[in-house]
Amino acid sequence: MSLGSVCQILRYRGRSDLAALLSRASIRFEESDTFHSQVTLAEIHAPIEDYEQLRQLCQEDREAVLAAVREIWPRGLNEPDIVSITYRLDSTSLQEEHDPGAELLEEIGSQRNLMIAVATGGSRIDSVNEEYRERYEGINAALRKLGIRNPNPYRDLWDWYGKWSSGDLPTYQSRRDYIRGLFATLEQRLREGESGRGAEVFAEPTGWPRVDRSLGEARKRLEEASSEEQFQAVGLICREALITLAQTVYDPTRCPAVDGVAPSETDAKRMLDAYLAVELAGSQNEAARKHARASLDLANALQHQRTATFRDAALCAEATASVVNIIAIVSGRRDPEVGPR
Repeated sequence: MSLGSVCQILRYRGRSDLAALLSRASIRFEESDTFHSQVTLAEIHAPIEDYEQLRQLCQEDREAVLAAVREIWPRGLNEPDIVSITYRLDSTSLQEEHDPGAELLEEIGSQRNLMIAVATGGSRIDSVNEEYRERYEGINAALRKLGIRNPNPYRDLWDWYGKWSSGDLPTYQSRRDYIRGLFATLEQRLREGESGRGAEVFAEPTGWPRVDRSLGEARKRLEEASSEEQFQAVGLICREALITLAQTVYDPTRCPAVDGVAPSETDAKRMLDAYLAVELAGSQNEAARKHARASLDLANALQHQRTATFRDAALCAEATASVVNIIAIVSGRRDPEVGPR
């Protein structure tokens, strides 16, 4: 969205200099989860001439922009406040090849945010449904050209309303988690680009919202990380993903602990070991069990690496994704006749 209203506020407050810098910029909002709470981050994208000046703003000027942005943010009921603004270079201002993937990613982000808004006390369906349906058709057509299945089954916001009002998603948080999980793998795939990686056997989310969202967050943090602490944070997110996965599939009445020690609520390794021992029982599945446990052991070991590097964090994220996909296959969520549930 444009920053026209922000510029008006800044000019009224005597900051025409800041308004001029932001006049050609655009802003995007994104929600992110920390270990304690949920926050909203904002990114301002500006042409290179303005970007160079914006990134050198003093703290007082940054606070002035943040205050103005907070006043125009289209937040829904109970949405978290914006905690920070990051300034980004608008790549369209450079003489580079046109990237249709970036435009598609922006459209998908707008669709995701609209679905969250109508389900959490924000926009009314009747006022935005036509916009949603037109965007859905555009996204669908673009994904077909790329040979990618659209993970969003809701062609109409009233269809989405039927899902969340059925009792499956009783809280605002559960609806946010579901939608983020729905788009997480697709958005990550488009960010990385089709030529930047090999073909994925399963590009679709598992349908376990918190697990899918955690994997998406781990990949995003990995892309942005540059310090030991940030690389360690990737490991912590992976740990939470495995704990959530284990809590989802583990049934103590069906899966006795392999070593006879009852797992705690956060003991992902014991829970998943017990699950695999039952679901992949028999000598014919010995190789599959070894592979799954090796991936789990690698993910667990790298989570606690005190001198974490990019390679450590990347291996941890990849091993975690491998464990999630193995469990999804074993549980039947990848079966063609069933699909993600």
